[in-house]
Amino acid sequence: MLNNTVLTLLARRASTGVNQNPILLQRCFCSPPSSSSNNKLFVGGLSWSLDEKSLKDAFSSYGEVTEVTIVYDKDSGRSRGFGFVNFSKEDDAKSAKDAMDGKALMGRPLRISFALERLRGGTVVVPRLPAIGDGVNRS
Repeated sequence: MLNNTVLTLLARRASTGVNQNPILLQRCFCSPPSSSSNNKLFVGGLSWSLDEKSLKDAFSSYGEVTEVTIVYDKDSGRSRGFGFVNFSKEDDAKSAKDAMDGKALMGRPLRISFALERLRGGTVVVPRLPAIGDGVNRS
C-alpha cells in the first residue's frame, strides 16, 4: 500500500512539470563545479597489476605530475581499478585527458575525466539528466 502511494506521488510530480525546474533536476552525490582550477584527473579502467610509478610514467609526457594515487581495497589490498593523477598545471591535465581518454594501458582502455572535489560532510550535487518521458503524463 505504501509503495503504491509513493509511486502515485512520484507520477503526479512528473506529470505536473515540476521536473522542468533546473534546480530540481539535481541530485546530491558529488560537488558542484568550482571556479578554481582543476588539475586532478580521475583515471578509471586500470589494470589490477598497475602501480603508481607506471601510472605516473604514462602521464608524465603531458606535463609535470605532482601526485599519483591508486585506490586499493581495504580488505584484499588489491587495486579497485581506478586512481587519480594530479598535474601542476590545468592545461597539462586537459592535454592528458584529451590524449589518454579511451587509450589502452596494459591492455585495458582508460576512462578519464576531471576529478570532482570531495567535501567531507558537505552537500554534494550532480546534475541529473532528464530521463526519456520525464514530464509525460502516463495515466
